[in-house]
Amino acid sequence: MRLPALFTVPGDALAGAAATAGRPTSRTFLAIGSSLCLYSAGMVLNDWADRAEDAAERPHRPLPSGRVRPAAALTAACALTGAGLALAARAGRPALTVAAPLAATVWAYDLKLKHTPAGPAAMAAARAADLLLGAATTAGRTRDALPSAALLGTHTLAVTTVSRHETQGGSPLAPLAALAATTALTGLLTRGSPRPPADRRNAATSGLPGSTAHRAGSPSGTASPSGAARSGAARLSGAAGPGAARPSGAPGRGAWRTGGAAGPDTLRTGLGLLYAATAARPYAHALLNPSPPLTQRAVSGGIRATIPLQAALSARSGATVTALCVAALAPLGRRYARKVSVT
Repeated sequence: MRLPALFTVPGDALAGAAATAGRPTSRTFLAIGSSLCLYSAGMVLNDWADRAEDAAERPHRPLPSGRVRPAAALTAACALTGAGLALAARAGRPALTVAAPLAATVWAYDLKLKHTPAGPAAMAAARAADLLLGAATTAGRTRDALPSAALLGTHTLAVTTVSRHETQGGSPLAPLAALAATTALTGLLTRGSPRPPADRRNAATSGLPGSTAHRAGSPSGTASPSGAARSGAARLSGAAGPGAARPSGAPGRGAWRTGGAAGPDTLRTGLGLLYAATAARPYAHALLNPSPPLTQRAVSGGIRATIPLQAALSARSGATVTALCVAALAPLGRRYARKVSVT
């Protein structure tokens, strides 16, 4: 298990929670635990499946060097997968519904798909499903998180495509495509933020029976002047509905979500540019000189860029505190990457 890579995992569930519910819950942390177990299982299973190839290309790795027995690695992969599914089941049926196919995708990728043309797509699907796991665990639904999952999956597809050449090098097309994908993703991240889920729900229910206008209005459904005044006062006082900010000191969604103010927009833009800077430069170096060392650096940079991408996705959903928490994982991952290789 490569420790620095594990710092890229919690942001998946947190970005999924931000896209659907605004703030993480206790179930979200069960999803993070499940993701960490399944991701670790994938790393161990990857080395078990590639032990013969690594003996020729990377003899320093634990299995070909003899520091870990193959049977022990396979047992660990099975145990970690079981632990990940157990944590998902503890979080509820929606979480297990996503975690089970996620685990199947991880095993299919490592044992069969990795060396086929479907390999990068399978890895992208696993990363996207990991974000959806956080959404399903936190809010019981995934639809609001699909755009964020698509962006994260696109980034993963680019990184995985580059990684297929990290031991041989010699292909400038993969880093070129990854650089183009990073540019496109940065443009989407720094563009206007989508409306938070609560705002979308409020907009969808405005004008429907049971809304403020109908409750205060005449038989035709139009709001009376007094009803409109009461509705406006309620909105100004912060008590207009589930999407409104709670009073100061209340542990509500407003502590994690700050709407469309200039501060969150600035944070989103800054994180998007940080994502671009982390990924684009090593991709450009690998494009100019696709040697194995520079290609490996490009893969490492793409993996490390996952964290600012997750933070930018959280900020794009309006979850400022979540975005800052995710971004804080980047220095930790970079610190341990000096001791243990990410790839």
